[in-house]
Amino acid sequence: MEECCSTKSKKEHQHHHEGHDHDHSHETGDQSVFRMFLPAIISFGLLLIGIALDNFIKAEWFSGWIRLVWYLIAYIPVGLPVLKEAFESIKSGDIFSEFFLMGIATVGAFAIGEYPEGVAVMLFYSVGEVFQAMAVTKAKSNIKSLLDQRPDEVTVLKDGKPQIVKAEKVNIGDIIQLKSGEKLGLDGELLSETASFNTSALTGESKSDTKTKGETVLAGMINLNTVSEVKVTTAYKDSKLSKILELVQNATAQKAPTELFIRKFAKIYTPIIVFLAIGITFIPYLFVEDYQFRVWLYRALVFLVISCPCALVISIPLGYFGGIGAGSRNGILFKGSNFLDVLANVQNVVMDKTGTMTEGVFKVQQVNFNDECNTDEILKLVNALESKSSHPVATAIHKYVGEVDHSILLENVEEIAGYGLKAVINGKELLVGNFKLMDKFSIKYDVQPENMVYTLIAVAYDKKFVGYLTIADSIKTDAQLTISKLKSLGVKTTMLSGDKSSVVKHVADTLGIQNAYGDLLPEDKVNKVKEIKAKNQTVAFVGDGVNDAPVVALSDVGIAMGGLGSDATIETADVVIQDDMPSKIPMAINIGKQTKKIVWQNIILAFSIKAVVLILGAGGLATMWEAVFADVGVALLAILNAVRIQRMRF
Repeated sequence: MEECCSTKSKKEHQHHHEGHDHDHSHETGDQSVFRMFLPAIISFGLLLIGIALDNFIKAEWFSGWIRLVWYLIAYIPVGLPVLKEAFESIKSGDIFSEFFLMGIATVGAFAIGEYPEGVAVMLFYSVGEVFQAMAVTKAKSNIKSLLDQRPDEVTVLKDGKPQIVKAEKVNIGDIIQLKSGEKLGLDGELLSETASFNTSALTGESKSDTKTKGETVLAGMINLNTVSEVKVTTAYKDSKLSKILELVQNATAQKAPTELFIRKFAKIYTPIIVFLAIGITFIPYLFVEDYQFRVWLYRALVFLVISCPCALVISIPLGYFGGIGAGSRNGILFKGSNFLDVLANVQNVVMDKTGTMTEGVFKVQQVNFNDECNTDEILKLVNALESKSSHPVATAIHKYVGEVDHSILLENVEEIAGYGLKAVINGKELLVGNFKLMDKFSIKYDVQPENMVYTLIAVAYDKKFVGYLTIADSIKTDAQLTISKLKSLGVKTTMLSGDKSSVVKHVADTLGIQNAYGDLLPEDKVNKVKEIKAKNQTVAFVGDGVNDAPVVALSDVGIAMGGLGSDATIETADVVIQDDMPSKIPMAINIGKQTKKIVWQNIILAFSIKAVVLILGAGGLATMWEAVFADVGVALLAILNAVRIQRMRF
């Protein structure tokens, strides 16, 4: 369907009809809307005057060639662009386009003297086209607002002096000065001590995010506080926002099966309708005694107008585009409308544990030391020793205890791979690690570590077991809500993790996940997903999109958590959740379900009304006015229904 264009003073958009593109170019603002409707306003005015002269004033002079010329002038503003499109589509090999149908129907109406009806059909069709263009613009508003988040210019400090530079010309290593309320143009590292940012352009969440010196800040973030300085770390075209924009712009390239079917259907359906119209014109000659060519030609022309498939070929892509837009507004990026369809029917959500349902950041949960020891003193010693390690456990302990006491003198520091750390302090041996480390040094303890659901860090000092710390990854605040919502949608949940089984089972039981498996290698995860798929059930896999690449490839749709954290995630996943919130998983499924529902409502609406009016038209019971409703009226109803998804709250 449409490809997003850059937000410029003049915005263009295209939409496809039966494989043929036609453009609607217009500027933003009231002036552009007036310009879009101007040809229709001129034609409508001339048509009303013509009908008044025909039926009310009944002027004698308004007849013959004068009457023909009047209606021709009324026809030209709305009819000429459509006839031109019909000619262009024929030149490109697409003979049976909707423009061709409208062209021969209205020219035919003029040929049999039905001038007002010929003008009216083209007038209403043109008004419908304008409304379609406006609906497409509205559907793209979320993505255009996303495009607006990337400023064209930034303020760069050169020799301490601020200079305004085009964003694409900024080099890696340059320092950007960011005033309060300004949007960051490129990814970088914060040089200021602290700064608060609005990240809604990237995550869909309007709450502020406070960053500290050295942390990564991304293009599209809005500085909320005082003037900040950012060192550029990524080229303009490689920024996270650029990748997200490219992803959203290309999202409609991958069509949903329903959309592809309608497009193929229109290519077969339209020529059949043309030949049926020819049949309606001439076949009655063989069977009807008082056959009148003019009467049957009129019926055939009505039949042609009714049959135009624009309600389907516009409203269905628009419905999917609305779904993609609704997702992007909520921080969910779909790489194609086909994934909306898959999510609408998904039966299983298989998820990773760390970073998906948990924060992915280890924290000290409990300190269980013997009563006879000084807990604070032992923690200071442990913190000093762990400062010699870069392990995530060491980071967790450092965050829990605080600053390292550098007055503590460590001697003979040794890291024993797979066990932990050893050092000598004040002539006494300090051991910090797993319980295998205690066994290795023959330290006796009265704990059964295999029954614990946390990671345990054992501590021994001066050949005596002091106690242990429990370290765990925190469950995300909305994880439980996520599982309950998935259950209410009738989706089965499974957790697959490489973490130890007791930890995985504990998290799964806490959240209410139906099936959970731990101690898995990547190939084990693949086998588990294969088992589910062997039951002919659809699977969405949620993970980090990098380590779980084989499972993502095997699943029907891969959902990546933390799209802002990894470029590879954006590359490998089918759906990217930008703010790490697992509650966006059921939201994505719901968006898929609502989109599919609206698309099928439009298909049923269009086919049912057209079928009834087609039969009436072939039997001579419907005029051009009913035909206009069956075409333009149904198209407008379908479009209004399609854009409804953008107003929904998920």
